[in-house]
Amino acid sequence: MPHKITLIPGDGVGPELAEVAKKCIEATGVSIDWDIQHAGIDVMEKEGTPLPERVLASIRKNKIAIKSPITTPVGTGFRSVNVALRKELDLYACLRPCKSYPGVRGRYHNIDLVIVRENTEDLYTGIEFQKGTPEDTEIIGHIERLSKRKIRPDSGISIKPISVFGTERVVKFAFEYARQNKRKKITAVHKANIMKFTDGLFLEVAREVAKKYTDIEFEDRIVDNMSMQLVQVPEQYDMLVLPNLYGDILSDLCAGLIGGLGVAPGANIGKDYALFEPTHGSAPKYKGLNKVNPVALILSGVLMLRYIGEKEAGDRLEKAVAEIIKEGKDVTYDMKENRNDPTAVGTKEMGDAIIKKMMAGSRK
Repeated sequence: MPHKITLIPGDGVGPELAEVAKKCIEATGVSIDWDIQHAGIDVMEKEGTPLPERVLASIRKNKIAIKSPITTPVGTGFRSVNVALRKELDLYACLRPCKSYPGVRGRYHNIDLVIVRENTEDLYTGIEFQKGTPEDTEIIGHIERLSKRKIRPDSGISIKPISVFGTERVVKFAFEYARQNKRKKITAVHKANIMKFTDGLFLEVAREVAKKYTDIEFEDRIVDNMSMQLVQVPEQYDMLVLPNLYGDILSDLCAGLIGGLGVAPGANIGKDYALFEPTHGSAPKYKGLNKVNPVALILSGVLMLRYIGEKEAGDRLEKAVAEIIKEGKDVTYDMKENRNDPTAVGTKEMGDAIIKKMMAGSRK
């Protein structure tokens, strides 16, 4: 029986990346019945929403989805489709492995970190009150009465909820992942010294969950110190579990340690559904140029293959990606020592080279 999987091509460079990743995944020999569903800016123009109900219905039916990047406007326009998908499907755990591949340009080597980010709470709930609105004025009044603290009347307000329920399940996810993947240590990251009733709660619950996993080392770090530690001594860390905002920021920092977002895969996992996607954005200025690095989406496909029980296929695909990167010949411009190197290949050509390498490995 083929695996029924929803494929969301995205917008910007998303469709060309999706086509390459699709071919690479199919080349593993795993049988997949793709349910292609479009979302994003292009769909917004045609259907009046960037996330039509049919997309959610497809994922709910198939349980598994892989998504290419979708543009999120900065400051204006619709809220992030990525955030909406996580919210609608309750994809509470964002998994972002950050692993060094020899051949990638960067200042660090031998990095092997896993970020687990809580996906549904914190400031990303989008509970905000715009400056000067009646609702904003009312909420400021309530806060001033309850806290006895003065807030400037020209302030915008964002609400930061962190719950026992949300924290407990994401920390449990991190520990279960650690056990299944033979990780040795988890570090909870927070700002509990300042935000005692939100981050403090996160830390308190994480400590309680850790007591049930005595086979895995547990520690905690304040987020600003953690940022410095990751730059200075990343080798001392294994897995990080974080609230939503810190997880978003530090996963990009860790991507920087391994050479950038072009090699940073991701997964959003809940009780019933899983959505796999790269960490990087849609890079609309490169749309249609056959130029952007496809590795992050392909590696997200590797995570997906392992998740659906096709570990051997996922391992073969990752091995082929690693070998192509190490050889440094059939890679996109961003993976060349000189970004203007005329020998750089396009998105499609790098994907073809990965498939050829995987097939050659299968014949050995």
